[in-house]
Amino acid sequence: MLAEVLAALKVKSGGKYADGTLGGAGHATAILAASSPNGWLFGCDRDGVAVEAAQARLAEFAGRFEISRGNYAELFETLEPESFDGVLLDLGVSSPQLDVAERGFSFQQEGPLDMRMDKRQQLTAADLLNHASAEELAEIFWKLGDEPQSRRFARAIEHDRQQRPFETTGQLAGLIERLAPRHGKKAHPATRVFQALRMAVNDELGSLERGLTGAVRILKPGGRLAVITFHSLEDRKVKEFGRQKSRDYTFEGEVDVPELRKPRTPELKWVQRKAVLPGEAEQKENPRSRSAQLRIMEKI
Repeated sequence: MLAEVLAALKVKSGGKYADGTLGGAGHATAILAASSPNGWLFGCDRDGVAVEAAQARLAEFAGRFEISRGNYAELFETLEPESFDGVLLDLGVSSPQLDVAERGFSFQQEGPLDMRMDKRQQLTAADLLNHASAEELAEIFWKLGDEPQSRRFARAIEHDRQQRPFETTGQLAGLIERLAPRHGKKAHPATRVFQALRMAVNDELGSLERGLTGAVRILKPGGRLAVITFHSLEDRKVKEFGRQKSRDYTFEGEVDVPELRKPRTPELKWVQRKAVLPGEAEQKENPRSRSAQLRIMEKI
């Protein structure tokens, strides 16, 4: 969604931008090109491989960018407040991570149950599967994967790991497929379990909550925040954040009682209420983009 992101951020010559999820640096390259000759970009990623690749890909823009390895949720806190014209977050797992079996993100390839976006982190998917209780695993599968058979899968994992610890993606995917055969369905039955494990290992929702707050902090008034999500959990977080920050009132507790509202100045406004979706051409060229949704907010 290169064109859509450039339009969302209103990229201009001399602008200052932050890409919190560099990945393959496709968006970063486009932002630097569109902000020539003197636009500047801060980019970061937890994945050391992605950081190295981005350094090489952005070499032609030497002097106009800074790259750091780490979680955008923490790194945004180190940046100067109200100093950026635009912030981009392209959430989820990247294609290079999915395509490399050794990273353990995909059930379609045999590899270690790793799933760490940052290899310096200790916790792996295997650690979670082999040491969390069945109740904890069921909660992860349900809350982060919307998996309707979360308890059944968790109990089976707890039973099987007593005979043999979980070590590979094929081992986990095979167990799930035995418990819930595909019967001609397109989606693999382990899809939700793998998503939930990945999100738990990398604390993706926690990072998103902190990162959205950090993004608003570093944006100038009039600056844009663009967030690309790939599943409903992320999208709900972004929508709720936007609703809270765009309200001209606040309230205590979980129930919004009009009589108890307290006025406040909103921090954000929606650029448009509906999400921007990838075009047909992009969806055909890159099937993984089909679930992408771009939401855009502007700091007041």
